[in-house]
Amino acid sequence: MRSGDLCPRTNSTTSTEEERRTGVYERILSTLRNGIVIGEKKFEFLAHSSSQLREHSVWMFASRSELTAQDIRNWMGDFSDIKNAAKHAARLGQAFSSSRETFDVGRDEIEFIPDVKTERGGVKYCFSDGIGKISAEFAGRVASKCGKSTTPSAFQIRLGGYKGVVAVDPTLSKKLALRDSMCKYQSNNTKLDVLAWSRYQPCFLNRQLITLLSTLGVPDLVFVKKQNEALKQLEGVLADPSRALEALEMIFQGEVTDVLKEMLACGYEPDAEPFLSLMLQAFCASKLVELRTKTRIFVPNGRSLMGCLDETGTLEYGQVFVQCSQRAVFGGNSNSNSSATSGEANFIVEENVVVAKNPCLHPGDVRVLRAVNLPALHHMVDCVVFPQKGNRPHPNECSGSDLDGDFYFVSWDPDLIPSWQVLPMNYTPAPTIELDHDVTMEEVTESFTNYIVNDNLGIICNAHTVFADRAQQKAASAPCIKLAELSSHAVDSPKTGVVVEVPRCLRIHKYPDFMEKVDKLTYESKRVIGRLFRQVKHVELASDSPSNSGSIKSFTMEVAMKFYDPDMVVDGFEDYLKDAINYKSEYDYKLGNLMDYYGYKTEAEILSGSITAVSKNFNRGKDLESIHYAIKALRKEARTWFDEKLGMHSDMKPDINDVQAAKASAWYHVTYYPDYWGRCNKGMERDHFLSFPWCVFDKLIQIKRRNSSHK
Repeated sequence: MRSGDLCPRTNSTTSTEEERRTGVYERILSTLRNGIVIGEKKFEFLAHSSSQLREHSVWMFASRSELTAQDIRNWMGDFSDIKNAAKHAARLGQAFSSSRETFDVGRDEIEFIPDVKTERGGVKYCFSDGIGKISAEFAGRVASKCGKSTTPSAFQIRLGGYKGVVAVDPTLSKKLALRDSMCKYQSNNTKLDVLAWSRYQPCFLNRQLITLLSTLGVPDLVFVKKQNEALKQLEGVLADPSRALEALEMIFQGEVTDVLKEMLACGYEPDAEPFLSLMLQAFCASKLVELRTKTRIFVPNGRSLMGCLDETGTLEYGQVFVQCSQRAVFGGNSNSNSSATSGEANFIVEENVVVAKNPCLHPGDVRVLRAVNLPALHHMVDCVVFPQKGNRPHPNECSGSDLDGDFYFVSWDPDLIPSWQVLPMNYTPAPTIELDHDVTMEEVTESFTNYIVNDNLGIICNAHTVFADRAQQKAASAPCIKLAELSSHAVDSPKTGVVVEVPRCLRIHKYPDFMEKVDKLTYESKRVIGRLFRQVKHVELASDSPSNSGSIKSFTMEVAMKFYDPDMVVDGFEDYLKDAINYKSEYDYKLGNLMDYYGYKTEAEILSGSITAVSKNFNRGKDLESIHYAIKALRKEARTWFDEKLGMHSDMKPDINDVQAAKASAWYHVTYYPDYWGRCNKGMERDHFLSFPWCVFDKLIQIKRRNSSHK
């Protein structure tokens, strides 16, 4: 169950704010306590994950005689030691995070090791908060189980009541080494679940980071230059195959991008293959939207890296180890610089780096550290390895973070290194209210409802943006420092239950233009974010310009006649046309239904995950994930159609046989050949869809390469 806009549920014209909040509170709480009846089933509150709490959603379960919601909670573990209702709810939700099940791990296969702790000025710090170790051999097995061809250096895992990161330790004899800081509750479950792993992940500037870097002396022209470079890169995507491939490798992520990369690699031009062209245009359009609405600027010399601990104890305070995987791109390597030690597939950074963790509101959240080459850590790739020495852990200095799975912004771009630093903020959490009895489900649902009604994190962050834009000292101004403190407590609220109130003196009534508050009073921002916003507000990529008559805007009959690829014709394809048109009709119908449900207007937008044209009720976090899984499931279903009557899975053999080639050719033919244009969407007011044959893109690519080589 997930909430929508709660405002219309009360009479906003006749009720006071307090009355409206009370009405919403009582409505939600009564629903959670009394359940929801659908048909003959009554769904009652089960639990919620931390991400669900932020999205105001919960799991409801229809209990039956042989299995109740309480049975499930009892199976999960023993939470009786947790006497704070909010923390109790957070620990319950730990089991509901999306994960991949791998292997059973017995207690005798685990080494329990102590945390690395220190105390300074009466404040206790844990350098190893949330991180343990995994043997190289077991890591390889886990990686294989997760479908990885290479072994990541670190995994975010869940094992019974333990949760956090385990990093590869080549010297570890047992499967796992876990610490007390990873233990959230007691459980007998022995299945190791993987939530995430270290990997190549590009990094981007955003408004909070730009504000802090600007506060710390980075000139405005640096950000203008970075945005101009990002715009230039997007322009190149639509015209130059090598630039398009480079951008797909470095910026765009996702399953569909693999299809586009293969299409480019086998010789298709971005402006001469309709599906490729429309998809690239959608990707670029979404990046333009991100530039305008979030000032999200790609940083080539940087990464988003999972935080890990130097288990060797060699790194000094102020140092980090950063080794990044290379991306196989055409047109040169954007990562190359004089201070990077390059190997065949990885490079080690050896210079100053700027490190931060989103969200970040305090100037002290931005740290400048020295990346060094440490041979004992050469097995750690796509991680930022922090030292276990010093007065305070560097992760804690960065927005009060830890090592239980957080990803950090890390850049070695000299233009982004601040001129000065300030002391990090004190992130000691607010004291929690401990009950003198076991937490009840009534108290958990009450805590959930309290959070929804009193969730002020967005208000605090917006206020910080405005004060930083107006104040001479930017994010170092007194109001911003106070708001950074309030934000820290609001972030902890799901685990503490402490309600954070925003003082009236920090309430906002007038907003800078870049926040696009159309229903509020606004002013023209003079700061760099305002300049960047106005620079891209009305930008049109060359392909979108009305004067560019050569670009493919949609798959019309004219486009079909011009761009049908004869290389895709295979002898015997006619035998499979009837099945192909039936399958395409089914595929297009299901894809169209997904588009209608989420409010998408074009096929390219929903496949790319673009948010340029969706309904106002679209929830970016929840719905994008749902769309991703729905599209993935539809593509998988299409592959099962292809496998029918073949007697094998289409991906069992790397080389295509004659039957597979003819069938794939038929799929392409009923999609691209002019005689079939519009046949599957008659009377539906939908464009002609092109993604159907590319569900078996590996077969089409083999046909293209084989027939092209015969010319």
